[in-house]
Amino acid sequence: MDIRKAKPNDLEAILPIYAYARQQMAKNGNPSQWGADKPTLEAIQQDIRQGILFLVESCGQAVGVFAFFLGEEPTYQKIEGKWLNSLPYGVIHRIASNGEQKGILGKCLQFCGTFTNNIRIDTHEQNFVMRRLLEKNGFQECGTVYVEDNTPRIAFQRYAKED
Repeated sequence: MDIRKAKPNDLEAILPIYAYARQQMAKNGNPSQWGADKPTLEAIQQDIRQGILFLVESCGQAVGVFAFFLGEEPTYQKIEGKWLNSLPYGVIHRIASNGEQKGILGKCLQFCGTFTNNIRIDTHEQNFVMRRLLEKNGFQECGTVYVEDNTPRIAFQRYAKED
């Protein structure tokens, strides 16, 4: 699998991945995290313009997508709980796969780990699949944050101390 920055002409490959992820969330008891329209087309296009949306490809086919950036996430400023540390960090948002390739999160984390050893991410309380995957990949639950629409999300952080 390879990872590259998404471009505007990748939308026709990206949109079905997010549509599949919404279906899977609903099927697994989490219909409200992304509802019927998240992430919005505008949000995806903004991520592309900002250079923070990445495509995971296998044999030239898009199999996953995620947003990643280094820096402060405004919704992470206030947490009911406590982050592992206050060091600079990277943020992963809107990660999804097309369901045909396993290991998308692992590949994403490997990629993001080349930029920072301190990563934060959040997910919906009912997203048991993602919560299990995060814990399996060394993330610790840190508390609750509230996203733009003021709904709660479980906040996770992984900090791999450097040798």
